[in-house]
Amino acid sequence: MTAKTPRQFFRPLAIGAPEPFRELPLKLERMIHFVPPHLEKVRAKVGDLAGQVDIVLGNLEDAIPVEAKQAARDGFIAMGKAVDFGRTGLWARVNALNSPWFLDDITAIMAEIGDKLDVVMVPKVEGPWDIHYIDQLLAQFEARHQLRKPILIHAILETAEGVKNVETIATASPRMHGMSLGPADLAASRAMKTTRVGGGHPEYKVIADPSSDGTARAVAQQDLWHYTLAKMVDACAAAGIKPFYGPFGDFSDGDACEAQFRNAFLLGCAGAWTLHPSQIGIAKRVFSPDPAEVTFAKRILEAMPDGSGAVMIDGKMQDDATWKQAKVIIDLARQVAARDPDLAERYGM
Repeated sequence: MTAKTPRQFFRPLAIGAPEPFRELPLKLERMIHFVPPHLEKVRAKVGDLAGQVDIVLGNLEDAIPVEAKQAARDGFIAMGKAVDFGRTGLWARVNALNSPWFLDDITAIMAEIGDKLDVVMVPKVEGPWDIHYIDQLLAQFEARHQLRKPILIHAILETAEGVKNVETIATASPRMHGMSLGPADLAASRAMKTTRVGGGHPEYKVIADPSSDGTARAVAQQDLWHYTLAKMVDACAAAGIKPFYGPFGDFSDGDACEAQFRNAFLLGCAGAWTLHPSQIGIAKRVFSPDPAEVTFAKRILEAMPDGSGAVMIDGKMQDDATWKQAKVIIDLARQVAARDPDLAERYGM
């Protein structure tokens, strides 16, 4: 597939549509909190919720019954109109491109609250052709409704075809915001033998060699998703967009959720999905730098103001590579500090 030339890449795809962003807006996005908008009692809490999370997402796809699709769409629009989200992002996970609901989702949302919407999350993206389709469609609606800022696209990686094409998906449009790993649908697509939604599996393991004295052999559970997550992180980093871990389905196991989120954070993910209120605090804790790490990173930057040369700190050599690592931590800490007064104090910011 031939790529657009650089001059064409950033041109609006419809007359009157806003120009695409050349850089992603700088936003803190530690958790994408899912809300089922067909439930009135949940919608009633969104005003308070918006002050607690970085992103509120109205879920119109999986987990919404067929008979509630229209109610979910209407509820999301009502929610978008009623709530002042301030610095909190407003996203919609629309129905899949091959579903009978997708076009109505986009048509209604763009007409009613397109000026408040930040990102459209697209399920089951399989290749750049899916991104090209919604890219053109969003431009047409932006022009029709005279929107001043472009709507971004976030792809969910949840089919084997999508994983195969992850690099071309990441660079398919200047609208690309990022990608999330969708482990449940991906497991089904690959015929993986698990019914878990994210996380590890006790039977996916390595085992030590037998010992001469017959003692029990050590066993270590492995991460089913490490390869795919790392591949997605590389594709996103190379394209200048954001990678996210997706859902962790066992709400009763906070420790395992935290371990999965932390693995994703260390690997380079910007955030994760939170499907239950109990996961918000976990994501906030995990995807915010540890204060001790921030303190040490500050020392590196102070010792090497221009990032050149090499110094010794606490017996460890620091050079331009560790300076870059420290800058990643400090830049994130500044974003967190601007949003969270308690962490700002602990960071000394």
